Amino acid sequence: MTIDGFLVYIILPILSIAILLVFIRFLMGPALSDRVVALDLLITIGIATIAVYAMISDQSAFLDIAMIFALIAFLGTVAFSYYLEKRKKND
Repeated sequence: MTIDGFLVYIILPILSIAILLVFIRFLMGPALSDRVVALDLLITIGIATIAVYAMISDQSAFLDIAMIFALIAFLGTVAFSYYLEKRKKND
């Protein structure tokens, strides 16, 4: 089995199942912080999917896009945590 076959037949189905499970957690999360963590994990799995597609198609430009998504996800998580911290102090 080549690396492309491994990525297509093993890694992508695992990522698809992970997206489904995390999305269910995102919908059913009891608290806002659970939903924020699930959203961050969804973005991280999306970044992994982009990286796998970049390896399959041999185009490194997709890795640049994945890095930009990672930066946006990090900044979004920091902003949500700052918001949650401020919200706790106000209550």
